[in-house]
Amino acid sequence: MSSDSLLEKVKKLREITGVGFKDCKAVIDETKGDIEKSIDLLRKKGISKANKRSERTAAEGLISIHEKDNSFSIIEINSETDFVAKNKEFINFAEEVSEIAFNQKGKIKDILITKMKNQKDVSTNLIDLISKIGEKISLRRSDFVSSNNCINFSYTHSAVKKNVGKLGVILSLETNKSKNDIVEFGKQLSMQVAATSPLSIDKDTLNPKVLEKEKEIIKEELKNTGKDSKIVDKIAMGKLNKFIAENTLLDQEWIMEPKKKVKDILKEVSGKEKIKIKQFIRFKVGEGI
Repeated sequence: MSSDSLLEKVKKLREITGVGFKDCKAVIDETKGDIEKSIDLLRKKGISKANKRSERTAAEGLISIHEKDNSFSIIEINSETDFVAKNKEFINFAEEVSEIAFNQKGKIKDILITKMKNQKDVSTNLIDLISKIGEKISLRRSDFVSSNNCINFSYTHSAVKKNVGKLGVILSLETNKSKNDIVEFGKQLSMQVAATSPLSIDKDTLNPKVLEKEKEIIKEELKNTGKDSKIVDKIAMGKLNKFIAENTLLDQEWIMEPKKKVKDILKEVSGKEKIKIKQFIRFKVGEGI
């Protein structure tokens, strides 16, 4: 077997089983390159735990943000337990991968094949970390925001280190104001996104499928009330408008001053100039798993 073929088979076996290079190479040599026999042999030796690990739920972990020159990357790396998420090695791994995510503009395929400081790629280091710690660990998602003629802000909640925590937000504001003029507002609005978890910026950008689903739920809820259809329609419209107000950023109550809405504060801060919320990204550890 050629060295290239050997390495390819070892790599494939590692991806399937999550076992380290040395053990995989040993069984590949023993089975003369037969992947199926190698998997069985690892199981017989009690080394392969990949199947069990892959069935576990990794809903803990960290969010890490990397920033440079008004551009930002954000990643979520998951572990099975919060104990592992507090592990120094896990945190260092998250920070280094976060910087790689920035350089690769948040593209996970490119992140996984990029070499880290130890000259191994992210995918290999991830497998090594799984083997060492004994938990399922995964790079779940990543995103990137460039300057895009916007002023960008970030916020990290429950931070274990700067820009590393349990919840992360990146916010982009399109404006002709200077960052110094809106820095406090940008921070507060980022915190608003973290606290209230809006689904969209406004009604126009809200996913129509989400609205349709909410309409169905409201109709079902009011179906057997016995009320007049006109009253039911009025109640349904009121409930839908409340849902929109609670889940669209501009229509939400401003957490710093609940009597006002975000759009009112935006108008106050912008004055005679322009401030537009261009986008926001919100990652919370384990959300949706």
